[in-house]
This record gives sequence, C-alpha cells and structure tokens, in this order.
Amino acid sequence: MKIKFHLPDFYGNIRMNLAFADLLKSNPEYFYDNVEIASSYGCFPPAAWNGGRTVVGAVRREGIDRTIEEYNKRGIPIRYTFTNPLVTEKHLKDSFCNMITRIAENGLNEIIVNVPCLEEYIRKNYPSYPLISSTVKQLEDKDELLAELEKDYKLVVLDYNWNNRFEELNELPHKDKIELLINPYCTPHCRRRKLHYEYLGERQFEHNMQVFGNDQLKPIDRKEFPCPNMSMSFYEITKFDTFISVDDIYQKYVPMGYSNFKIEGRMMHPVDILESYIYYLIKPEQRDYLRVIMLKQLMRQVK
Repeated sequence: MKIKFHLPDFYGNIRMNLAFADLLKSNPEYFYDNVEIASSYGCFPPAAWNGGRTVVGAVRREGIDRTIEEYNKRGIPIRYTFTNPLVTEKHLKDSFCNMITRIAENGLNEIIVNVPCLEEYIRKNYPSYPLISSTVKQLEDKDELLAELEKDYKLVVLDYNWNNRFEELNELPHKDKIELLINPYCTPHCRRRKLHYEYLGERQFEHNMQVFGNDQLKPIDRKEFPCPNMSMSFYEITKFDTFISVDDIYQKYVPMGYSNFKIEGRMMHPVDILESYIYYLIKPEQRDYLRVIMLKQLMRQVK
C-alpha cells in the first residue's frame, strides 16, 4: 500500500516541494518505504475563494501555467483550497478564480471544498475535478462524519480532533477515503477556530479587492486576530495530543488501513516546513544529511 503525503503551498513552497519530489524519484532509499507525494495543496494569490490561510500577492498567468506544469509533469496534482467559509452566490463569478479553475481542469488536479454553493458551482461548471471535503467543516460529530464519508468525495479530510483516538478511528468505515491532518498547529478543540477561519476569509476578500478593485466584495475594517500558535515551531506543536507521530503513522495508522496524510504548513516558516518533511518522509539515518543538503539548496535560492 502506498503511503500518500499531501504537501502544503504548491505555489509559495514550490521549490522545496519539487526538490523532495525529485529526490524521491532519484533516491528513494532516503525515504520510508512506499512513500508517495500524492498532491500539493494551496492557491494562487489573490483568489477570493481561497480559505484556511490568507494568500497575499499576485501571480501572472505564466507563473500559474508553469506551476501547474511542473507538478503535473511529475504526476503530482495541485489541490485548490477553495474553502473560504464566507463565499456566497455573489462570489461565484469571480473572474480570477474561474480562470485558475478552468486552466487546471485536466482530470488530475483536485479541489478542496467547504461551502455548498461553491461546491455545487464547481460540480456543474468544472465536472472533471475530483472533490475533497475540507477539514474547515469541523466535523467532530460521528454521525455527521459518517454521512460525509458516504458522499461523492474523493477524500474527506478529518477534523484534527479525531487524531489519536485509535479505538474510534479503527471503527470508521472507508479508511481509504479519509485523510488525516497529522501536524495541526491549532490548539485541540480551539473555541476560536471557526472565527479564525472567517477572519482569514475576510482578509482574503480584502486582499482580492486591493489587487483587482472588485466592487462586489465589501471592504472590511482590518482587525488583528492574535494566535500564538501561528508562530510556533514544528517541534513545539508535538506537545499537542492531536499531533500524529511518525512512529504512529507507520506502526498504527497504516496497519489500520489509513494511507492519506496531510502535512500542515501554509504560511509557516520554511525551516519548519522543511523539518516536517524530513521528520515524516525521511529515514532517521538520512535526516541530518538531507537537512544540510536542503538548507544549502534553499539558501542558494534566496540569494
């Protein structure tokens, strides 16, 4: 069974993601057995439909085409994070979002969905996309999760609060259809999580307006949403009981039938992203060597 990892930020983190993909092809002995880089998720800025994190900046058409091509020629899908919880009917005709959706619709690339109206719009207008149910839905109720698993989704990204509840996880059906968020930076059972997603959605709308002057999107008053977790290092979050260790992946989850694992990291420091890849993908005896090689490569790219 292939052990499938889904990497963060296909656009902002493209060099590191492709470096690991190429290394896996050239030197598979550095990696745990049966590892596959199964997708990279994220969005092109300043897409109004994007959710989960706010992507800032702007990208030219040639950058969009090149990014899609680089992943797809390696057999890796990009996954659009179209999970902004504040999307309504009036946002569905957004020209930039429709453009990036149209040009990546080739049957390989995927979309993560959250809001019903956007999901219905994508199913109708872009039917070639496999759809993935987002963790932004926060489905902690078992009956709601079971119902979600019966719907027409390629995968359902589990709410991270299910992590490490092994007795319950063992009883879930459709384990091959479940994706686990293995290194959540969010506090377990965070009471502000829904508000934080909405804040990030507002920020995305605001940034879209700044770039395109879109008068359909109402300006908002920017208010900071302090969250200390966003500045934590990779190893600081290992203290959470929702953190899934590398040993548990290979010794518990995989034997249980789970094969899809999502590494969080959009908008995180590149060193923390690198460390998470090394921790989850690389054999212990190769980690120090690979860390030095990758850091040197990243530092060369910054110059």
